[in-house]
Amino acid sequence: MHLFFDLDNTLWDFDTNSGSVLSNLYAEYDLAKKLNTDFESFYKVYHKINDELWHLYYFKKIEKAELRYKRFYDAFLFFGYDDIIMSKAMAEDYVKHSPYTKALKPGCIETLEQLGTQHELHIITNGFFEVQNIKIDNCGLRNYFSQIIISEEYGLNKPHVEIFRLAETLAGTNAKESVMIGDNLVSDIEGAIGAGWRAIYYNCYGTNFKHETAESIGHLNELIPLFVK
Repeated sequence: MHLFFDLDNTLWDFDTNSGSVLSNLYAEYDLAKKLNTDFESFYKVYHKINDELWHLYYFKKIEKAELRYKRFYDAFLFFGYDDIIMSKAMAEDYVKHSPYTKALKPGCIETLEQLGTQHELHIITNGFFEVQNIKIDNCGLRNYFSQIIISEEYGLNKPHVEIFRLAETLAGTNAKESVMIGDNLVSDIEGAIGAGWRAIYYNCYGTNFKHETAESIGHLNELIPLFVK
């Protein structure tokens, strides 16, 4: 069996890592004074805008460069602060620092070690090439995976079926022997199901989840009894 993992918020703890870097930048750029709000309120708005812009990026409705600064600029505008130059500077600082943070999701390494004894493991991520490679190497994840497929490298994004077909080719497998594990219902779950794969939703937020086809886990170690005999 070939098990394909998403990276951000499935293996690499995006919320913890991103929150840590943004908290530091919030203080460095004196955003409490400029935006007249606290960090938690800023982060909540930024998180929502970031998710929306990534969704547009999945479907090639926004370019990489615009996504990088617009998530900050739009968050600033929400709080009535208009400074596109600062938003671009903060975007550069964020990309410079965030990939070097090392928090992984609970049970990540233990789960990969056990799954890897019986199955081929791979990554499919929609992130940017240089950033995702830094995360993978900095957290010591690379050696667990046979194929690491970063969307930007191939000009393909989940949930489009083409990236799943590419993954099959690179891994030397087929849809019947492929499983996608990820936290995003659109890019990971709907994309995989559309490609004829088995899909497992990593419900890391504990939301109410019902799906006709996809399975659900709340912790990575729940994969062990599913795949290790």
